Amino acid sequence: MKFKLSSALLGIGIASLMAGCASPSQPELDHSTPTGWLQAPSARPDAQAVTVAELQHWWLRLADPALNALVDEALTHNMTLGETLDQLKAQRILLGVASTAYQPQFTAGIRTLQDIAAVDSYFHASIDMSWDLGLFGAMESSKLAAYGELMGVQAQLHQVRVELIANVVQRYLDIRVAQRQRALLEERIALDERLVTLSEVRLQQRIGSSDALHQAQLELTQARAQRATLKESQVRAAHALAALMGRQAPDSHWLDPDATANLPDTRTLRLQVLPAEMLRMRAPIQLAQARVEQAAAKLGLSRSALYPRFALGGSLLYSYNITQNLRTRSDQMPMVGPVIDIPLFDWGRRRAQVSADEAAMDGAVKAYRQSVLDGLAEVETALGGFNAQTERLQSQATVQNLLAARNQVLQRRKQLGLASEYSLIAEQRATLQNASEQGISLGAQALAYVSLFKALGGAPLPAQAGETASATMPATVAPAPTQGQTP
Repeated sequence: MKFKLSSALLGIGIASLMAGCASPSQPELDHSTPTGWLQAPSARPDAQAVTVAELQHWWLRLADPALNALVDEALTHNMTLGETLDQLKAQRILLGVASTAYQPQFTAGIRTLQDIAAVDSYFHASIDMSWDLGLFGAMESSKLAAYGELMGVQAQLHQVRVELIANVVQRYLDIRVAQRQRALLEERIALDERLVTLSEVRLQQRIGSSDALHQAQLELTQARAQRATLKESQVRAAHALAALMGRQAPDSHWLDPDATANLPDTRTLRLQVLPAEMLRMRAPIQLAQARVEQAAAKLGLSRSALYPRFALGGSLLYSYNITQNLRTRSDQMPMVGPVIDIPLFDWGRRRAQVSADEAAMDGAVKAYRQSVLDGLAEVETALGGFNAQTERLQSQATVQNLLAARNQVLQRRKQLGLASEYSLIAEQRATLQNASEQGISLGAQALAYVSLFKALGGAPLPAQAGETASATMPATVAPAPTQGQTP
């Protein structure tokens, strides 16, 4: 009978140890993506493939040294990015001490006490030890929770970096477009002023009408109002860019008109990419995965709370009679023993917490899948916008050629005395208007290009951030997908 009882106790002990090694359950995530983009541009011999390595520095493909310098400055001086980096440092520190709660803890203390009769006073000195064994997956769940927090901060840093670079490029393009538009508008205002003058002369000579004069004056007033609107948008973009770079004021030349303002030629930026290779870089997907890890860790902790909590406790007490009224004596007493916390009366609350955490984890898994679908939709939308702007630019180029040919005919007729300056102004205004629309379309295409790389998760975290997380993450956590895997 004693042998059977000992065997049973041994079995229970082994079962308890096995339960202590249990790791939190990891849900299966749906990583499936289509094999290609529905809105992908048609394949061309000059199409350029974009690799994950190039995705980290996608703005370099715009071939603008001034823009490259602005991005570097923003990455160095932006305050929001610096704040997030500090949060990442703090979370790494916390990850390193995630399991210390399940290591032996020692405390020491001294105090004076009186006996019940209030006759003698004693000096007590003690050294206490407690060791929570972290069984039934509690230790592993705590490590997973800390790693999930680190993943979340890394995803936030990724998102801040992506947003920062995209905003810098967008504000820079807004400034360039406004500079070119203002320069073209100044030419148009000069033509409108000349048109008003000629209309007044024609009215005086009774070869024109007052309606024509009023129409010319109206167009001149509208052009001047448009100039004020352009200047306002340029000022807004310039100050926004300065704030992104940590400056108090923008450069003065950002506020000037410039007919030679550089805009990227995105006609050569043909993209051939695969979702499985790119979407895994998206910060929302990384953040959703971090939330799944956090939910799994919380569920593991609540499940471990259903089982008894085992700990070891010990104390070494030294006592000395200070008053010596009854006797002069010092005593010391060591004590070591187990501490067992068995959930009995609050079992229903703990069981309800497990059910709630299971529902929360299911929701986190669904949110992860939704983040993948949202990424697919955002990329398809950006590709559609990029293609639409490309077609628009092609149509405007055709219009520009037709206007140039028409202008040459009118210039020849003027040289022959068959046309006047008044008749040429309308064609010149149409040419300037089309050039203005071309600049807007070119800027819109560049912005669509920025949106595309932003949707693809451009500018991922530096390599050292991922290496730090991988080196310290618990063994129960699966590492992030590597290149060539699905997100």
